[in-house]
Amino acid sequence: MELLYAISIALVAGLFMSRIIKVFKLPAVTAYLIGGILIGPYGLGRLGIQGLGFVSHENVVQYKLVSEVALGFIAFSIGNEFRLAQLKKTGRQAVVTAFFEALCATFLVTLVMIGMHFMLGGKISFSVALLLGAIATATAPAATLMVVRQYKAKGPLTDILLPIVALDDAIALAVFAIFSGVAKAMGQGQLDMVSIVVAPLVEIACSLLLGALLGALLTFCEKFFFSNSKRLSLCLTFVFLAVGIAMNEFPLFGHKIGFSSLLVCMMLGTVFCNTCKFSEELMSKTDQWTAPVFILFFVFSGAELEFSVFSDIAIVGVGLIYIFVRCAGKYLGASLGSRIMGCDGNIVKYLGITLFPQAGVALGMSLAATETMGEEGLLIRNITLFAVLIYEMVGPMMTKIALTKAGEISEKPEVIKQVNVGKERHAK
Repeated sequence: MELLYAISIALVAGLFMSRIIKVFKLPAVTAYLIGGILIGPYGLGRLGIQGLGFVSHENVVQYKLVSEVALGFIAFSIGNEFRLAQLKKTGRQAVVTAFFEALCATFLVTLVMIGMHFMLGGKISFSVALLLGAIATATAPAATLMVVRQYKAKGPLTDILLPIVALDDAIALAVFAIFSGVAKAMGQGQLDMVSIVVAPLVEIACSLLLGALLGALLTFCEKFFFSNSKRLSLCLTFVFLAVGIAMNEFPLFGHKIGFSSLLVCMMLGTVFCNTCKFSEELMSKTDQWTAPVFILFFVFSGAELEFSVFSDIAIVGVGLIYIFVRCAGKYLGASLGSRIMGCDGNIVKYLGITLFPQAGVALGMSLAATETMGEEGLLIRNITLFAVLIYEMVGPMMTKIALTKAGEISEKPEVIKQVNVGKERHAK
């Protein structure tokens, strides 16, 4: 019963806040996040009344499964952007640009944090600098996808943006795994090449292989059903299955190998959309079904934001530097990479701005650092929490502005609908 209360309150908060935020012409994602903050531990939760809000951070974490499922569907949808016909046009540009912007952000953040290590008398260790650099690579596919969908953005920038966001997180996972291995080796005083290089590559390969197998199996199973409702149910089943498998770890040659649910579900969607003839229609129907799940994801994300990090002035200072340097790295890397690849002028100018949002993947990596690095991990977690708090509130709005400046957002869907209704009435 408590679960139903929580879901109901979260949906109500997100939906009503979206009506209020509409007055300010901000993306719905921002509304959902604010709704989560209002019913979170720093809002109504402070009253301590169960059922009115989330009274503690632990209370929010209980619903982590909802967020995991939502991320699975987001990744599944992004897989739809990797259709072979589309990749022939933008695939090479997307891959090269993604590596440029991701690694440029990593390089700049790591370099600046190492500089702060010397300036602050060692308060930020080399290990912290490395892992913050790795976390800087990641973006927030959920926020970007929601803005694109809400405003029905179309054009060269949108076409290259979604594949880059997906590739970004794959690169981030690899860089973080390698940098984590290096940080661990520095702490132990010895290098373990298996942990540093082999393990992360195996994890990525296993995730992609699992997603490909599930995608092929989904396409095969779809042939036995003829109604769209049953085919849709089968798609949802496979996304649930992919997320469930990805949440486990398996032993391999004395090491525990995990899966990235983002990569598994993304590959599931990629293989399915390229091998199933009616995948496009099913993908659009899946998007309609998952709308409430996405609202819950962002409301829970807002409720989970940790405002206590503002109490430490050092965290605020380092966090602001991290935010600025990461944004500079994303913008410069995206601009340079797209210019080298001969991309459209609007891509060169605005792509970097659309890559500012950062959330789930970054938080996941910071949590992993907390579990393995003790106090240093806690420092990384707090800096990342502060940065995500700012990115989540400002990032979606920046993405909307960039897409509008690029001419890929014109009228809002609601405005278009009103115009069409007016025309129909006039015709009658």
